[in-house]
Amino acid sequence: MPLCPWKMGRPFVWDATCDDTLVPSHLPSSSCCAGSAAAAAENLKRRKYNNLVGSYIFEPFGVETLGLWGPSAQKLYKDLSKRLVDTSREPRAGFYFGQKISIAIQRGNAASLLGTLPVDSDVDEFFDAIFYIVRFKLVLISLEFYYTVIT
Repeated sequence: MPLCPWKMGRPFVWDATCDDTLVPSHLPSSSCCAGSAAAAAENLKRRKYNNLVGSYIFEPFGVETLGLWGPSAQKLYKDLSKRLVDTSREPRAGFYFGQKISIAIQRGNAASLLGTLPVDSDVDEFFDAIFYIVRFKLVLISLEFYYTVIT
């Protein structure tokens, strides 16, 4: 809990959540509107911490496993980025902060994926297969680009 006031003399409290974009309960909304799972998670957090509103400034920070950010997360990111740039005098500080958050989401995805593999499985074979698939797709993309440049 922060001791120094954030705005209007009240301390700032935030709670982060990362919802799975492709979970069956989110598919109807996330297939129609990008970021809807994150927005729904932020609304749930607001209801959960409704009793803090009078004493604190509360902001939920909702992101999705596929990388989309909720509206409150975007707003908070902009505010924090501005404060980071003003404090550090580094114009790219906000950008670096956003990259760190995105990397944390991808690390969580990797941990989740690795958690589904059996303990005795050969992880190297798994990653080799993924590497070859990605490499094949990159070759196809470069061939398609080369073809469009020539024609």
